[in-house]
Amino acid sequence: MKTTGFNKFFGSGPVGFVVSLLLLFIARWLNLRIDLPPLSNNEFLLKTIFLVSGLVTLVIIVWSLKSLPVEKRGNELCTTGAFKYVRHPLYAAFLTVFSFGLAIYLNGYIYILWAVLLHPIWAYLVRPEEKLMIDIFGEAYLEYEKKTGRFVPRLTTKKRR
Repeated sequence: MKTTGFNKFFGSGPVGFVVSLLLLFIARWLNLRIDLPPLSNNEFLLKTIFLVSGLVTLVIIVWSLKSLPVEKRGNELCTTGAFKYVRHPLYAAFLTVFSFGLAIYLNGYIYILWAVLLHPIWAYLVRPEEKLMIDIFGEAYLEYEKKTGRFVPRLTTKKRR
């Protein structure tokens, strides 16, 4: 079974992006109404963290695309390169690196909460993608799932129920 079209190319990305952006606007609205102290008064540090997170995100994205070119998505199970560490490296780049860098740059505890909340939301959003991968690749994907984290590298092997 081959995946085709929009879902093959983008997966959960567009929906996740819209949800993430909407939640960022809500975080901004809350941040303007709740008087919390800033994370830091060191503007240079905030900008540096954001710049580094942006560069690391870019490196992960390029590495992911080289590890599994677009034309092979849904047709080959990739467990090497960026996919050796996480099952969704493109999403991980955004969720685990960029969103936290942005949250720190925006300099508010509400934004850190936003970045943390993105993980369970995206975990829910990628469930259909992961089910499709199980349907396509079967036991090979289930074994791969045990060894790799969804968005953060796994330090131990997961035991399947």
